[in-house]
Amino acid sequence: MLTCIIRYQIDPTKHAQFRQYAQTWGQAIPRNGADLFGYFAPHEGSSTLAYGIYSIPSLAAYEAYRARLAADPLGRQNYEFAQKEKFILREDRTWLTLASTPHGPGGRNDDRCNL
Repeated sequence: MLTCIIRYQIDPTKHAQFRQYAQTWGQAIPRNGADLFGYFAPHEGSSTLAYGIYSIPSLAAYEAYRARLAADPLGRQNYEFAQKEKFILREDRTWLTLASTPHGPGGRNDDRCNL
């Protein structure tokens, strides 16, 4: 399982637009094949950093997922919304694999990150 962490630098005056964007991906991403942990908006501290986190079985599965997402009307609409509103100033993706088993009571013993 691969986990993608998207780090966004967002316009600090457009938090509402980012939240709308995140809510829409919350519908489109899972129905197109990725396991969405969630989108995270600024709360305290930096007002410009936000994150999106999801997992997918492999890079091949990611390519198929991206094609489905690009063809999804809600996915296209959300991408266009971001382009129009310009609330995303920068977007970086990092791909990670779990390097340790979750520890402690209630920790899961699978290959997903326990967020």
